[in-house]
Amino acid sequence: RMSVERSSSRVGRFPSVTLGFENETEKENENPTENNAQKENACSRWWRKVCPCCCPKRNDNNTTDTMITGIGDLDKDDGINENKPVDGNSELDGTTSISHIFVFTEHLLKVKSIDLLKSKSGENRTEHHTNLYQSDDLIIRRGQSFQMWITLSRPFNPSTDKLHLELKTGPLPSVSKETHVLIPLVEELEDNRWEAAVVTNKDKKLKLSVNSPPTAVIGRYQLTVETSCANGPATSKHDPANDIYMLFNPWCEDDVVFMDSEDERKEYILNDVGRIYYGTQDQIGVRTWNYGQFDNGILAACLFILEKSGTPPSGWGEPVNVVRIISAMINSPDDHGVLEGNWSGDYSNGTSPTAWSSSVQILKEYYENKGTPVKYGQCWVFAGIFTTVLRCLGIPSRTVTNFNSVHDTDVSLTVDVYLDENLESIDNLNTDSVWNFHVWNDCWMARPDLPPGNGGWQAVDATPQETSQGTYCCGPASLAAVRNGQVYLKHDCPFVFAEVNSDKIYWQRNVNGTFSQIHSEKKIVGHCISTKAVGSDERSDITNLYKYPEGTEEERIAVETACHYGSKSYAYSPPTAEDVSIEVTVDGEGPKMGEDGKLTITLRNSSSQQRTVDLHSQTTVMYYTGVCKATIKTDKVLEWSLEYKDYKDQLVDHAALMLTLLGRVKETQQVLAKQFSFRLRTPDLIIKPIGKAVVGEKMAVEISFTNPLPQVLKAVIFHVEGLGLVAARKINYGDIGSCASVSLTEHFAPTLPGPRKLLASLECKQLTNVHGVTNITVEENSISPQNIPFRLSLKKQLVS
Repeated sequence: RMSVERSSSRVGRFPSVTLGFENETEKENENPTENNAQKENACSRWWRKVCPCCCPKRNDNNTTDTMITGIGDLDKDDGINENKPVDGNSELDGTTSISHIFVFTEHLLKVKSIDLLKSKSGENRTEHHTNLYQSDDLIIRRGQSFQMWITLSRPFNPSTDKLHLELKTGPLPSVSKETHVLIPLVEELEDNRWEAAVVTNKDKKLKLSVNSPPTAVIGRYQLTVETSCANGPATSKHDPANDIYMLFNPWCEDDVVFMDSEDERKEYILNDVGRIYYGTQDQIGVRTWNYGQFDNGILAACLFILEKSGTPPSGWGEPVNVVRIISAMINSPDDHGVLEGNWSGDYSNGTSPTAWSSSVQILKEYYENKGTPVKYGQCWVFAGIFTTVLRCLGIPSRTVTNFNSVHDTDVSLTVDVYLDENLESIDNLNTDSVWNFHVWNDCWMARPDLPPGNGGWQAVDATPQETSQGTYCCGPASLAAVRNGQVYLKHDCPFVFAEVNSDKIYWQRNVNGTFSQIHSEKKIVGHCISTKAVGSDERSDITNLYKYPEGTEEERIAVETACHYGSKSYAYSPPTAEDVSIEVTVDGEGPKMGEDGKLTITLRNSSSQQRTVDLHSQTTVMYYTGVCKATIKTDKVLEWSLEYKDYKDQLVDHAALMLTLLGRVKETQQVLAKQFSFRLRTPDLIIKPIGKAVVGEKMAVEISFTNPLPQVLKAVIFHVEGLGLVAARKINYGDIGSCASVSLTEHFAPTLPGPRKLLASLECKQLTNVHGVTNITVEENSISPQNIPFRLSLKKQLVS
């Protein structure tokens, strides 16, 4: 900036000018091109001639805006004597004399281009398992980092320049609703949050690594980059070619749709061709179905379905919400969804349901016609499309067929047949039906909204049969809840339970108009529940996931438990008494890792009569999210115990298990049910400080550990860190023998005084969740603290 001074003398034609950098002797020789000369007026040429450093020629590589003030009434039509020397004392016109001018030069940091590394064979697409999508867009999965290049107008200076990314999705992006995301630039990325870090800073180019949380909203994001420097901020223009498509991530352990089997991920996410079963339980037919979730335009169609639902995108990060939205949007009632159902036999106005063999044509037609329902579909077509959309968005899914499938219309959880006094059917009352087969879907997710043990496979259905909360949709209903008759859990467990395990009850009308139960059939519903096997075209029977074996005590308990919540609970004889209770307790601190475990099961009889109980137990390995991994033991004894061999090859992180007890009191028919979650305790790391803790002076700690398992721990790594004590360190220890005790010593020099905590943890595949902590009080140094670099000394010691 220059000061501006005016004088009253008006002598020359142009004002006298004194510049603020008169001592500079070198002047750049400007030779504007003919085109530029035509565009410049006389004043511009004159000022550039006088001082080219203050009024440089514009070019595309260095954007410079110059503003000159303090000159009035310049005649742009008048010529300039370019040979006449000009100095600070010149008098040109006699109109104005100026001793200084004001010059402002703007050097903004601007984004020239963005490269999202979108190639299907590139690192982003392959590492995110999206290389199969036939699209040139950047398609990524949440909870995982991706790379991008940004080209700037000049080199990026981390000490003076700032940069952050902005992502927006939905019609009204909001920071509070996580649909407007501000991604800061940080030194080092951390998990479970939106962040970006510079990987490469070269010339005018930055390579960023960008991280997203495993709970991020899915959908299409608009990307812009905002920069700022001393001269102000700048924001890049939105380019649709740089939009980012975010999907669910079953490869990410922290995503609720995580599936730990690679074979199952290949089948239920990456396989784009499947098998759908139909017919009867004795004559099962099969047809091949093209899901085509990676076909060009299918991802856009799937996101269009979500957008057309009118639901807020802020809810699209939760798979329970997403599957309910899609369940409703695939059928046409309520919301003009994808497919119109037709069971009339007249398909002259559209395509017969049996003619379809692919989801691709249907979804593309719906998208291209801007949301006009396609004609026509029946259950297997609805289910085939549902599988396509779920797999496309990243939710593991499969198509499921149930033979002898009930459509329960009155939430009785039974198939009710009404007869008159002459045993003739009363047609207007007989609204329940049993389909030869019905096709729906299973999708995989944790269910943190339900009690533990109800994650995993969930039944969802897009065929419009009954409304759920006022909309034609169904699910997700936990298969574990359905199997145990826990129909009070959301969503739509009663309807799914009735489909697979309801009894058929016959009612006869009495003379007074009431009805009496005259007969029941218990084994006619829910047979040969089928889906395509993992990795082959064989049929896999998954009936056991939906119900206990027909006629077993567990199955009868599940039916009566469920029907207790139905509209005809009186169809089953209520217990004559409910005087027996069941309780499960942990002995001491509970079962320990590597050892046999015991829990105490206590039955109490509050009556004066003898009671006999037939009790069944089931022990399952659980993920911390509540998803059941495997059943490791079933038994019919009152005392429960668990041996190491039962669980040693099945445990996952946190070593969580669940004991399920089901029983019936013989004398009263009272049903007993109990679920009890527990974990196998792992040993702690013992940390013992050695020596006095003083700022800047070396001290040591000893870390001790005993392997609780009767097997070798392979490639053990110790992690140690403490604020003000020692920066995070990773110690590659090696193998630790079966039941062996080890110790290691670490030396370091504290850097901060006061109470401190030293943390340590152990990492290996065979044993997880092992850690320890100790308190260390660091004293001030009586002399000036010295920057003494700490030295790590590792001593292995095997304790017999």
